Amino acid sequence: MSKDSYERKTRSSAGISPDQTSIGSGTKRSSVSSGGRTRDKKEFLRRFVDCKTFTCNLEEWFKDISENSGQETFDVPFELVELQKFDYALEGVSFQQLIRMPSAVYASSSDGVETTAVLAIEDFLHASVKGLWEAFWSEGEPLPFYVACLYNENMKFYQAESAIANGKVGGLSATAILLKNAKHPHGKWDEVLELALLTPDIGTLAVEGARLPSLSILGEALYFAVRMMLSRSLSKSSFLQSPSPVFVLLVDSQYAGVIKVEGDVSKLKLNVNNVYESATEWIKHHSNISMSPIDRIWNKLGNANWGDIGALQVLFATYHSILQLAGMPKQSIEDLAADHSSRLQARRMERQFADTTVNGHSLHQYQQGHVSPEIVEVLDESNRRENAEPMKLEIGSVLWLEDSNSQKDYEISEIRCDGELTYYIAFSIDDPGRSLCLYIGSHPSQVEPAWEDMNLWYQVQRQTKVLTVMKQKGLLSKYLPQLIASGKISHTSRSRRSSSSDDCNHPWWGTPVLVTTPVGETVTDMVRRSCFGSDEAIKCCHDCLSALSTASSSGVRHGDIRPENVMCITSGVRYPYFVLIGWGHAVLEERDRPAMNLHFSSTYALEEGKLCSASDAESLVYMLYFCSGGELPELDSVEGALQWRERAWSKRLIQQKLGDISAILKAFADYVDSLCGTPYPIDYDIWLRRLKRHIREDDHGKEIDMSG
Repeated sequence: MSKDSYERKTRSSAGISPDQTSIGSGTKRSSVSSGGRTRDKKEFLRRFVDCKTFTCNLEEWFKDISENSGQETFDVPFELVELQKFDYALEGVSFQQLIRMPSAVYASSSDGVETTAVLAIEDFLHASVKGLWEAFWSEGEPLPFYVACLYNENMKFYQAESAIANGKVGGLSATAILLKNAKHPHGKWDEVLELALLTPDIGTLAVEGARLPSLSILGEALYFAVRMMLSRSLSKSSFLQSPSPVFVLLVDSQYAGVIKVEGDVSKLKLNVNNVYESATEWIKHHSNISMSPIDRIWNKLGNANWGDIGALQVLFATYHSILQLAGMPKQSIEDLAADHSSRLQARRMERQFADTTVNGHSLHQYQQGHVSPEIVEVLDESNRRENAEPMKLEIGSVLWLEDSNSQKDYEISEIRCDGELTYYIAFSIDDPGRSLCLYIGSHPSQVEPAWEDMNLWYQVQRQTKVLTVMKQKGLLSKYLPQLIASGKISHTSRSRRSSSSDDCNHPWWGTPVLVTTPVGETVTDMVRRSCFGSDEAIKCCHDCLSALSTASSSGVRHGDIRPENVMCITSGVRYPYFVLIGWGHAVLEERDRPAMNLHFSSTYALEEGKLCSASDAESLVYMLYFCSGGELPELDSVEGALQWRERAWSKRLIQQKLGDISAILKAFADYVDSLCGTPYPIDYDIWLRRLKRHIREDDHGKEIDMSG
């Protein structure tokens, strides 16, 4: 749904559910008040010029966090799995740094070396933003950004070569990526994407394994972060998120790290008579600071280590900075990363190996004509055993699962596939009458995992974490899956009586496993069998909303609602009901990112890469629409998916289709349409009551005992 259509809805009660009549009833601030605050912000910025004074005000706060939290004070801005996915996406992207960073040995010996360091940082940032723009956003469009250095005395930006030629190299404290603006050749602070601070000896943090920089370094980074956020809040540009996080890079001649600062600047008390105290209070109480580990980004020759994690996290920060101004990319990370498997397979196909055997050892002789035939790869015994015994589970296979407390045996009774990944129906040897869902991850020995293994990680390890958190928070509902066991495989066999000796040498040993209940048929299979009618659609909507209501009560959102992740339970119950499964992409905290699905993701998720309060409900509406016979469009890009959503909502195609099934589903779609992209929460209680009245069951889905 477009922003314009949302604004039209909030200005008029026409088309809005009665439950939302109070949404726009708040008193609007007067233009006079708004103008006064704008003037205060400008005056605040005009006086907020002394970084050292601001840093001194942070001393008490810095001492407290140092003593209370030690070196692990701040969370990391990016999860390792995010960086790995980003790394896959960048496999085909070329970055070229032309100016080398001078060796650290000579870093403080001359002004000439400092000059080269400034040029190297500028060149590094230019190569980064140019490579990312061309890979994700550009389709022949020119680069809309440029790189310039900040001159301390007047807080303006200059090209490094120009500043150096004018003798200003000593006053250059930072390098920034900015939006091109011909009217402002020295840059505008509200158009700064990212700032890199030249901070000598930041690498000592990496050497010492520490995460908390000195107060002088952290204070300078936070000073510029506050300045950038305040400037953005004054910007008239509509393309900036509000509030938008800012990224400040800490760079020296070898290492770099990322500091991410986010928070609501409207909560900053604009005391223009004491700007530094006001900014300090905002940092203490209203900001969220995260910091990456300090890692090497330049090798000893001064060239950038583009493929290593240090440069990767800097590139990822730059990617998110571009995202704030340029919007969603034309090529998503998922799109580019999905090619990893094909690239990996292509590389393997290029290697034509022939098996030979010498003295009982397996050899692979390299067959490419331009390479000497003497070049061979000798496989050790474990590799030879894996070739002889492929990793495969069949019906009747028994596996031993070890967790922290015990060892349990499970026998495979059925093998299923949700369209992407395989999972199993099994039963415990101790309780053969109870069917369980068994998910098996990728083997930990994978040196270069395929893209599918990322999905396995979400299905097993991440979902285990989410279900564990939900269990710890007491989120219990028959519409949610129950965590039965999780651990690692110690042994598998075709017989319950097989010996489990020498388990550590077993090819499945150490593979992560997740066991859940209940077991049922997915909505995908029901649609395939034409068994998903109007009654099932209403019941599915009610049960999924109930699951979302329970989860959201503790701030957990699903983030991946689709037909494969909804299961209908019929065995052992009087009335069928639906369970919302597949919680691997659930959002537990702000930094988590939902799955991206062109057909089922919410509009806000596709635009921002995040969930709003109504995102899961919007995805549920799309699922009901498609599963009830709605036309499934051919979508091959995020832009196309957004255009389809705009057209479908504006022409009321979704409401019309759901209205053919049930008036209550049409009303629910209208309600969700009025909330899409807004901060207003879903009123679960009222819609659960309304849907329950339309469920054709004598007891309306009476709760059953799921503990057995």
